[in-house]
Amino acid sequence: MGEDVIFSEDNSTWYLTCMGSHKVIVGSVKTDQIKQIIDLPAIYPHGLSVHSGIDRILTTSTVRASDLGDPGELITVIQKSTGKVIGSIKVSNKASPSSVAPVEVLFVPGASPPVAYVTNMFGGSLWTLPWNASTQNFDAAEAFDFGTIKAGVPLEIYFNDPVTRMYVTTAKPGHMHIFDISGAPAKPKFLKSLATGEGVHHTAFTKDWKLAFVQNTLLNLPGMSEGNVTVIDLETQKVVAQIDTLQKAGYNPNLIVLLPEWNSLAGH
Repeated sequence: MGEDVIFSEDNSTWYLTCMGSHKVIVGSVKTDQIKQIIDLPAIYPHGLSVHSGIDRILTTSTVRASDLGDPGELITVIQKSTGKVIGSIKVSNKASPSSVAPVEVLFVPGASPPVAYVTNMFGGSLWTLPWNASTQNFDAAEAFDFGTIKAGVPLEIYFNDPVTRMYVTTAKPGHMHIFDISGAPAKPKFLKSLATGEGVHHTAFTKDWKLAFVQNTLLNLPGMSEGNVTVIDLETQKVVAQIDTLQKAGYNPNLIVLLPEWNSLAGH
């Protein structure tokens, strides 16, 4: 079950997590040939992030795709240059098995020292992984508990171009959350939550950072399958429209990406 695919900073290599077989597939962008297959000790890899500057790949251990069972609690750390698994990081303060299900991991663009964020889908929390140059490892810490604002199932992470704002989606209830990270990349300051629709998952941002389009469907389950798209004015931080075309036709959008002329990568 192929899940997240990302590219190296120089766009020469692609990486794909496979949830069902617990592997990362590494391939060539030029030839589309597989260069390496990395077997992971932590099962159900979903999220994936690469940082060439510190020679590291991070993957999450999430849930069994067939029934959302057997949730994990670890981030696997891989040496990028060799593909060797060199360790794992627990992203929970609870006793094991904590079953927090880390789902996405993303490095903050341009942060020095490097720092990655992790969303715990079942744990309802946001964690940071700042790089420690002296130990050549990450110092994991909880950065935000979504339970304090009555939000759950955190999923996607995005950054604006100046890297002053971070946007995180939670599926139940459906919200877009805005954080200020201008003071320190590893110390987010919660600013605001915007109600969008049940099952918030992915978001598309315009290149001018004026609008965000939020896709409101995660799974075909009660409370997580609204099927519409919410439009947010990023300058006023207000919901300005709902697009219900697919919803009225009986469809549930699974992903949203703007055409290249308008689409910002938002740190991805």
